[in-house]
Amino acid sequence: MGGRIPVVVLAGFLGSGKTTLLNHLLRTARGTRIGAIVNDFGSIEIDAMAVSGQVDAMVSLGNGCLCCAVDTSDMDEVLDVLARPAAGMDVIVIEASGVAEPETLIRMVLASSSPHIVYGGLVEVVDAAEFESVRARHPELERHAGAADLLVLNKADRVTGDQREALRTQLHRLSPGTPVVPASFGRVDPSLLFDRVRRERPPVEQLSFDSLLYGTDDDDGCSDEGHGHEHPAAGRLCEAGGGHQGHLHDLYESVEFASERALDPRRFLEFLDTRPVGLYRIKGYVDFGAADPDHRYEVHAVGGFLRFAPEPGPRSGQRGTELVLIGSGVDGAALLRGLHACTAGPEAPDEQALWGVLRFVDRAPEDDGGYEGDERPYAAPDPYGEYESDPYDEPGAVQEFAG
Repeated sequence: MGGRIPVVVLAGFLGSGKTTLLNHLLRTARGTRIGAIVNDFGSIEIDAMAVSGQVDAMVSLGNGCLCCAVDTSDMDEVLDVLARPAAGMDVIVIEASGVAEPETLIRMVLASSSPHIVYGGLVEVVDAAEFESVRARHPELERHAGAADLLVLNKADRVTGDQREALRTQLHRLSPGTPVVPASFGRVDPSLLFDRVRRERPPVEQLSFDSLLYGTDDDDGCSDEGHGHEHPAAGRLCEAGGGHQGHLHDLYESVEFASERALDPRRFLEFLDTRPVGLYRIKGYVDFGAADPDHRYEVHAVGGFLRFAPEPGPRSGQRGTELVLIGSGVDGAALLRGLHACTAGPEAPDEQALWGVLRFVDRAPEDDGGYEGDERPYAAPDPYGEYESDPYDEPGAVQEFAG
């Protein structure tokens, strides 16, 4: 967000399929440069071996749990190696060992002093076939699931349909409002986790195994480049498959919303807080109009994770709201109606209207974001504790993005 590289934490207990999922992301990235921090538990780094041939840049941290073996300064150094501009990374994925504490890893990323990164959410991988036995051995599974921004119910092909639905119900009970994505062999659409970047291909290149396997490298769903049409301001529904039958995208639907009218900050936060369970991801730009005439806000939401990043607005001519919502089994028309209901009225907003949004602004340490005053006037939300400062304490206010 705002030019910084998102850092996604990929966690799950031993054998859940984290490395398989990471390898799938690497195979299907198609132009997106992924830097990976792979943490094996043991002196022989099997997971690192499985990943090293496919990743654009990798740092392996072996022989121990990442949250125990690496302090904050070490994590900063590792992240800086991958996030330096010369590396050209688009996203960093931390694959934790099966015994790592995801909450600790998240705190380490949030505490990083690197100006080049931003926390991008926790993806927790759950083994559908071994869920009950793993929970019996590791009761902390419930806590880990509750902390996740996206739950991947992996190995879903190894259980019956009724068992799968029962597991989804249990996970929704453990983590209300968190999207649960069934998967087999870790096959999850990368666009649920991060933006996929298009790069021009060289004039001559060898046909890759990935191209042979999937038939095309242009499988980005409904994008402007992909099908060459303009999206109407009123919004549109797109089949995320973009016409590529048999691909993972066929399981998802994208809803696109564009409006030249400003959105009301409170109404938009209420929309986010009441999102349907099947809505996995929201990304784009929001114009809050008179509530902040100098900025438009980049928004990124995965499950329960939410961040806003202010960017210069009218001076660069960039106004209006442009959003893409990705989900499964969602009522696209209802989502569009909800977004249209967020448009601001003619009345002037009160001075506190933007406070709820500012709770979710996480600025780089060396970036003043265009605001005057302290270097960091708005504390980044701590998903496992109280906020350092909470100006948005009005009765009935949206206190967290938790559905």
